[in-house]
Amino acid sequence: MKHKTAVVAAGLLLAAAGGAWGYFNYGPGKGTNLTVAGVNLAPATAPAASGPAAAAPAGQRPPGAPGAGGGPPPVPVEAAAPRVGQSRDTVTAVGTFRSNESVMVRPELASRIKAFNFDEGQKVRKGQVLVQLDASIEEAATAQAEAALALSKANYDRAVALGARQVTTERAIDEARAALRRDEAALALARARLDKFTLVAPWDGVMGLRRASVGGYINAGQDIVNLEQIDPLKVDFRVPENFLGAVRVGQTIAVTADAFPGKEFPGRVYAIDPLVDEAGRAVVIRAHVDNPGDVMRPGVFARVALALAVRDNALFVPEQALMPVGDRQTVFKIVEGRVQAQVVRIGRRQGTEVEIVDGLAATDTVVTAGHLKIRPGAPARVVPPGFQPGAGRPPGAAVGPPPGAAPGAPAPGATAPGQPPLTGSAPAAPRPQGGGG
Repeated sequence: MKHKTAVVAAGLLLAAAGGAWGYFNYGPGKGTNLTVAGVNLAPATAPAASGPAAAAPAGQRPPGAPGAGGGPPPVPVEAAAPRVGQSRDTVTAVGTFRSNESVMVRPELASRIKAFNFDEGQKVRKGQVLVQLDASIEEAATAQAEAALALSKANYDRAVALGARQVTTERAIDEARAALRRDEAALALARARLDKFTLVAPWDGVMGLRRASVGGYINAGQDIVNLEQIDPLKVDFRVPENFLGAVRVGQTIAVTADAFPGKEFPGRVYAIDPLVDEAGRAVVIRAHVDNPGDVMRPGVFARVALALAVRDNALFVPEQALMPVGDRQTVFKIVEGRVQAQVVRIGRRQGTEVEIVDGLAATDTVVTAGHLKIRPGAPARVVPPGFQPGAGRPPGAAVGPPPGAAPGAPAPGATAPGQPPLTGSAPAAPRPQGGGG
């Protein structure tokens, strides 16, 4: 009984071993090593190499092959030289646009409005008549003063002639002279009062909106219309008192406003208030800003960037080029095809760029993208922005079989020899032979 059991067990073992040998040599497990009791039942066979790789000695790669010389292939990275530009140390503030000159036209004497000699919003010139008030009473008073002056002048001339002939007294001559001077002063006063009824522009500007109408009676000092000079404009803004030692007359500013997105108004500081505001501990600064075309208007909210210092030929790199290492900033340079780490000292930020104060030269090539794939000393090659591996393969180019595929297996999407293409259409009919009609 024991002998039969041993024979059956040996037969089952041989059957299992034969099945395994067939599975790993001709079945789905082909190409896999299987070792039982130190015997390799299914040795994996490597496909025969062809081309330059087959001719190369064992352990060596042909020149130009990936990793030639025993090293990894170059890593594609994006890189660029630092941008050379102007760096500005600036302080930002908020302010208000103001007219270069502004006045509210008001009469000095009460009267009735006779005429307006301007249109609202119109540009006017210095000396142009703006408002004419009713001055009929003053005109009569002026005419009366002129008549009195003419009489006084005639009396004085007569007294002087009589005095030359010793016919009149010196007192009569002095009284005639005094009367002449009194009437001259009265005429000057009447003319001055008459001039007050004609309101003129004190300088070139733009008229505002009227607050009165023709025929309306206005009192002395009552508002009639505003006159604004808006080219150039003034900008008043405040900076903290700790910048007092850095601000200077003549420094440049760049002003923006929400009313004109993307538009910048350059200007220059021309006055600094000698009195520091106690409430806000701020220095009040005033600057002139050009306003070509009168596009900006007084009263608009302004954002001001005051340039405290300017440096030419500064180097800038994108923010993403910096790699913080502890409390230091590092960039990666490409030097003779290899990555080199460089510690830099940064300055101010300008938009999406950072100024490099020390550590780089204008001729260096700095990595801007691909930092996670590189390390110092690794080979690298510069590719254009947005580079995608394989994106330049021409349409219809052959694609090799995936790694690990059996030798002779078709590439993905390819068809086996003798099989119709997988296009979804029926295979083409065979072309007839011979010269049929």
